[in-house]
Amino acid sequence: MSDVRHVLVLPDRDAAQEASQALGERFALEEEPQLVRDALAGEDDAEDAQWLLVLRDESGRLDARELDEFAGEWDGWREEP
Repeated sequence: MSDVRHVLVLPDRDAAQEASQALGERFALEEEPQLVRDALAGEDDAEDAQWLLVLRDESGRLDARELDEFAGEWDGWREEP
């Protein structure tokens, strides 16, 4: 098995939490995505942070294009490895 991860970048915590729930439903994930706050350099305020959803995909079954489209629905994007 490989250690493949996908990272979706979302604009705020609410979008990240909603997207996390929707991800599980749409893609039938084996485990819940990890939600991580990514503060912008020099900023302490949560309003100035992006939120990351980290998805493990050891089986390689998640399609990058579908994840790109999904993240776009939440005004976010998928980071390239």
